[in-house]
Amino acid sequence: MPEPKSGDLVQGTLEMLILKTLALQPMHGYGVALRIEQVSGGVFRVNPGSLLPALSRMERAGHVKSEWRASENNRRAKYYLLTAKGRNALEAETEQWDRQAAAIRRILEA
Repeated sequence: MPEPKSGDLVQGTLEMLILKTLALQPMHGYGVALRIEQVSGGVFRVNPGSLLPALSRMERAGHVKSEWRASENNRRAKYYLLTAKGRNALEAETEQWDRQAAAIRRILEA
């Protein structure tokens, strides 16, 4: 069985991590990826090939909205903001994740 690489995310967790990151403040895509990497201590690295399609899916679902703003270095960037629907999705996904993680912990400790 191949050993997981340091940047691999558990299936289905990327959108939850993006929602949590945007719950803190609106950010552009690069900022979201950087924040996830920083908070995870470098364990999770989100590449643009995964991040941008996830943000598009989330925008279509109404979990985030986007707007163009000037970035920290005064360049035009697309910023993503969490919506009320996204906040509800984050809460539901976090509860589901907590239940699943507790179940996995019980199995591993059995």
